[in-house]
Amino acid sequence: MSSKAKAEKKPPKMIYTIYSPEYFGYKEIGTTWAYTPEQVIGRTTWVSLYTLTGDFSHQFLLIRFKIVRVKDATAETVFYGHEYGREFLRSLIRRGTSRIDLITDLVTKDGFHLRVQSAAFTYDRIGRHSWKAKTIRRVMKEILERSSRTLELSQFSQEIVLGKTASDIYQEAKKITALRHVGVIKSKVLEIPDWVFGEGAPPVEEIEAESAGAEVPAS
Repeated sequence: MSSKAKAEKKPPKMIYTIYSPEYFGYKEIGTTWAYTPEQVIGRTTWVSLYTLTGDFSHQFLLIRFKIVRVKDATAETVFYGHEYGREFLRSLIRRGTSRIDLITDLVTKDGFHLRVQSAAFTYDRIGRHSWKAKTIRRVMKEILERSSRTLELSQFSQEIVLGKTASDIYQEAKKITALRHVGVIKSKVLEIPDWVFGEGAPPVEEIEAESAGAEVPAS
């Protein structure tokens, strides 16, 4: 008998339907094929915010989700990052104006580690290292850190994607200089806590105890 005949046949591939997390509507966002559920865990997919909201004005923003568990043929995800589309971001840059960026590392109340990039676009040119630019960066940092400390990923991700955080920054930063646009233009989850891959709720009290007094690194 040939070795091929002796070899065990692989089970047929199954199709798994990917859903966004409940805090983004628990909507079908794609499918993936695999031999076993274990092969599906860890895969990621990108969708536009427009796909989730039906609002055409959200088409410029892309969201990334990561599969963390599989139930039957359903692949469940968590928010894994987002970014502005390149064309939209390019349209915000104009001659004679300035762009002020801040990249900072954050930890949410329920233990997710993220790297977030925010940006403010001015009407007039200001120095990159001027007091205005430094003050705007400080405002960005304070608001982002306060939000991440007090919110779980489910709410924090909605606020940075849907514009609540950007609005908070704008309201403070506009006192410093006139601004055309403020946005959280990119984010990426750096570390997912272990509890996410199980069935239980986040041990928030333990996370708060561990993080009490610890400083969040900032780039």
